[in-house]
Parts: sequence; C-alpha cells; structure tokens
Amino acid sequence: MKKLALVGAAALALFASACSSGDQPSSNPGAGSASAPAPGGASGTLTVFAAASLTESFNALGKQFEAAHPGVKVTFDYEGSSSLVQKLDNGAKADVFASADQKNMDKAVQDGVIDGQPTVFATNKLAIAVAKGNPKGIKTFADLTKPGLNVVVCAQQVPCGSATQKVEQTTKTTLKPVSEETNVKQVLAKVQSGDADAGLVYVTDATSAAGKVDKVDFPESSGAVNQYPIAVVKNAPQPALAKQFTDFVLGAQGKAELAKIGFGPGK
Repeated sequence: MKKLALVGAAALALFASACSSGDQPSSNPGAGSASAPAPGGASGTLTVFAAASLTESFNALGKQFEAAHPGVKVTFDYEGSSSLVQKLDNGAKADVFASADQKNMDKAVQDGVIDGQPTVFATNKLAIAVAKGNPKGIKTFADLTKPGLNVVVCAQQVPCGSATQKVEQTTKTTLKPVSEETNVKQVLAKVQSGDADAGLVYVTDATSAAGKVDKVDFPESSGAVNQYPIAVVKNAPQPALAKQFTDFVLGAQGKAELAKIGFGPGK
C-alpha cells in the first residue's frame, strides 16, 4: 500500500507539472502563432520612386496594395523624374520607378538601372493653375505673356517643363517665368501660396487641388501629351513585390484610381 501511494503521488506531481508548463508562455521565440505573411510569402518594405504628379494616385494605390499584401509596407519618393533617374544612377536603392515621361525612362534604361521592359500605364497633359476665382482673367496659353503677370513653370529637364517648352515652340509663344521649379508640385504650391499668378501644371495636379486653385484648360496642351512608363529597378531589394506592384498599377484597380483625377489610359 505504501508503494502504491508513492507511485500515485509521483504520477499526480507529473500531471500537475505538465499542466503548469502548458499554461505558461513559451520561452522559445519561434513558438506560438505567426502573423499572416503577404501572398507568396513576401514581406518587408517596397520602395517606389515616382514622379511628383503621381502623389495622390500612388498614395491611394499604396494603401490598397498594403491591404492586399499583409506584412508589406510601401514607401514613396516623389520628385521630378529627372531627379529620380539621377538618384538611381548614383546608386540609390529602389524597387520600382514610375516616370512622367518616356524620355527620362529611356535614360534610366540606357544607364542600366532598369530591369526588363518599361510599360506605359497612363498619360497626362498640361493645364494652367490660377488663384481661386481667376482674378487675372487668364483664359488662354497666350495670356501667360501678359505684362506684370508672375508665371511659374517646371525646369526644362523635368517632364512638365519639357511639355511646356513644346507648347511654346508649337504656338510660337515665349514665356518669361519668374521661376523654374524642379517638380510640378512646387509650381502648384507657388500658385496656392500667392507667390505666382499662374503656373503650368498637369491636369491631374490642378484637379487634385480643386478648391485651392482654379484650372484653365487650353487646346494646345493636346500637342504635348506625356506618357507615364513604369518598370522594376535593376537589383531591386524586393524584385517579386516590385513586379506585383507594377502589375497592380497596370491592372483594373490601378487604372480606376488614376482616372479619378484625370490621368488618361496607357497603351
């Protein structure tokens, strides 16, 4: 009887120990349930270099992409396309590059910083941004040459600047801007702040700033339409995610988001 009592006590102690260890959190960092990974097991940060005019549309698409890919964070660097190409040439790390014109994408391809063939996903054209109520009465492109008018444009190496120059050449009009900015959002900001009476921006920029500026369309802008190509960057830190993001932009969801503020369709 004494031996049976001892065996019973030992068994009881062993059972209690097992229950106790099951109630306690494991000290093994790999134990327990893991958070759900992104489709295909991808996770981490996706870095997108994009033309400044894509800010509103790509911010929205970035959030949608993150929602569809748990564990992924999308970060953007919005600047003039020429500045972004220069960054890539200097070794900056990015996964995707979206340019506001073919010229800067072609340069990136020639410089060997693009992987694969770029695809045009949208088009855009110029409009004139003016103060609310259009107090200077600007109605045409030629009106931008009026004496005493403070006009701001993009620098020539920036896509919106190249488009402006093309309109000047085709209309035989010479503008005398008070400043040339490195990206289209800086032009828009000068008009919003009152530092400029008018600025040449994209239709999409003026539309996204509705309520802060007025938009003046002009027919000559149709002769200087910019194509927007997108591509995966060579040696991208996240090549699989980069391909998924470019496909997302090129897909139905991307097209719908871009169309909201006036981007035209790609190819």
